[in-house]
Amino acid sequence: MSSTPKPSRDAVDAIIDQWAVVRPDLDTAAMEVFGRVWRLSRTVGDRMEKAYARFGISRGEFDVLATLRRSGAPYTLSPRRLSETLMLTTGGMTGRLDKLERAGLLRRSPDPHDRRALQVTLTNKGLAMIDDAVEAGLALQTEALSALDEEQAGQLADLLRQLLAGTVNPQR
Repeated sequence: MSSTPKPSRDAVDAIIDQWAVVRPDLDTAAMEVFGRVWRLSRTVGDRMEKAYARFGISRGEFDVLATLRRSGAPYTLSPRRLSETLMLTTGGMTGRLDKLERAGLLRRSPDPHDRRALQVTLTNKGLAMIDDAVEAGLALQTEALSALDEEQAGQLADLLRQLLAGTVNPQR
């Protein structure tokens, strides 16, 4: 067990206290968790957005390039597969692909196996850039996580995985 001191009260504690005064009948335990999850996501997300901006891309554009990179060589997927993976409409995906192609980070070409389809491939420039951007983003995430020791970070990851599974695939 870690001997890390309990942090001082935060903005979520103040909100919970206010609810306790005006609505003492409410069980605000969920608000304590999700208020902090939302604030953490917003804070780290904003930092990530700034880190990616140094590479000339947004968080959404990072996601496209990272998805191609994770697919492995030759770093090629169909626009449909990208849309499904990132849960985007085809229109939303087209806008991102247009910008990334203009920047020389990916290219669209006919699918050699289906003349009606396209494929999207990282360029060498895109591959180098996404490798640098993912390292920059991971450095920020690691810095944020440094408030916890390794055991706590693992426990948090496990608890969040469990919570996420329960919201994505509810048992009810």
